Amino acid sequence: MKINLFKKEKSFKKKDFTFFTNFYWRIILLCAVVIIFLSFLFSYRLFVQINQDSVLPIENNDGQLPIVNKDRINQVLNYFSEREKKSIEILNSPAPVVDPSL
Repeated sequence: MKINLFKKEKSFKKKDFTFFTNFYWRIILLCAVVIIFLSFLFSYRLFVQINQDSVLPIENNDGQLPIVNKDRINQVLNYFSEREKKSIEILNSPAPVVDPSL
C-alpha cells in the first residue's frame, strides 16, 4: 500500500503562454498616431491664436509707436564700450602667475 499524502508531483509540461507582439505594436502605433494628430491640432490652434493678435501693441490713439529715449541708448553704448575696453586690457595684460616649470 502506497500513501501519497504530502508528495508533490512534478509536471514538466510546457505552459501555453504566448506573447502577442503584433497586438502590442498596433497599440503603440495607434498611440503614436493619436499623439501626432493631437500635436498638429494644438499647433494649428496656437498658430491661429497668435496670428490674430497684433504684433506690436499700440498705446497711442494716433497709431504711432512710443519713441525710445536717446540718452538711454547712449548709456547702454557707453556701458558696452567700457566693457570692451576692460576685456582688451585683460587680454593684453600678462598672466599674474609665473609658470613653475620654466
